[in-house]
Amino acid sequence: MRFEFATATRIIFGAGTVNDVAPLAADMGRHAIVVTGSTINRAAALMDQLKNQAVKITHFGVTAEPTIETVLSGIIKARSAQADLVMAIGGGSVIDTGKVIAALLTNEGELMDYLEVIGNGKPLINPSAPFIAIPTTAGTGAEVTRNSVLGSAQHRVKVSMRSPLMLPRLAVVDSELTHSMPPNITASTGLDAFTQLQEAFVSNMANPMIDGICREGMRRAAGALQRAYEDGDDRAAREDMCLASLFGGLALANVKLGAVHGIAGPLGGMFVAAHGAICAQLLAYVMEANIHALHLRAPDSPALARYDEVARILTAGNSAIAEDAIAWVQSLCAKLNIAPLAQYGLKESDFATVIEKSQKASSMQGNPIKLTDDELAEILRKAI
Repeated sequence: MRFEFATATRIIFGAGTVNDVAPLAADMGRHAIVVTGSTINRAAALMDQLKNQAVKITHFGVTAEPTIETVLSGIIKARSAQADLVMAIGGGSVIDTGKVIAALLTNEGELMDYLEVIGNGKPLINPSAPFIAIPTTAGTGAEVTRNSVLGSAQHRVKVSMRSPLMLPRLAVVDSELTHSMPPNITASTGLDAFTQLQEAFVSNMANPMIDGICREGMRRAAGALQRAYEDGDDRAAREDMCLASLFGGLALANVKLGAVHGIAGPLGGMFVAAHGAICAQLLAYVMEANIHALHLRAPDSPALARYDEVARILTAGNSAIAEDAIAWVQSLCAKLNIAPLAQYGLKESDFATVIEKSQKASSMQGNPIKLTDDELAEILRKAI
């Protein structure tokens, strides 16, 4: 048995821990580019604390899922300001943007030199500039991952920039920052977190270290997501979802996932839809397809026993089997009002393109069994 595990240099978890950031940041740099979402409200207090530590601030806002153009603007702004520290406080889009800015501050060349698929895919040579990641959503776990996902409108695809050198210097997970998430964002990001945990657990690259993280993360998400959706100020539920998201990020950073993410990447590049919302709608149908394919073509696969274990975790029933997990996910998605993919413009005429791109996706390499084009088409047909 051989596996590796890599994560952020330091992780601080707990309510109120955002107040620990400013003095730690001051030890890393004197001029921070602070990346936020469309509003700086949740970062305002931290920015004041940074100023009190004599850290100069340049602000950069991200208003949607990051594109190549967005990130290029951030890189230009950071270089022009001669920033020596990058801080991202926001959702996965904000953190992914910050990661790339930090990497390009210390590595020569252009963004396209390092992007996969549509770029040259060159490896980074130098460690990124000090980067602090502070999530305000509970979903992607981007605060502990080693890649960023960027959209290219020209190519109608999402692509990654990936390197262990992109791991944050510091990740601070403060559940209090997630209380203001509206129900629809709570639902989609929370199901993204659960999907990462579930796909990593049944991945053909799973390992004992990730197994423990995934089991605990799924257990917490199963008990907390609906509560957080129904009451955003449920402190215990918010904290559990932040843990689930963090654990999902740890899993994603160290094993490949599966067909949900394999399909979601191309769909996100072709249509305007939040990544978490796509994953949420696909999850039950991918589980169903995988379980059926495993019974048909690989009945001795250990993944089938893992799906049974997922069912026991979700239902808290000792006799639950894989099919019960599918039913549980479908029921939860209905309660959380997850929209069908047709709402984002997906039509059956798009299936061939989506499937072709999905089969080439990196995440597909972790799926517990290779799905056929027909099986992928059936997933899309049900999800539409």
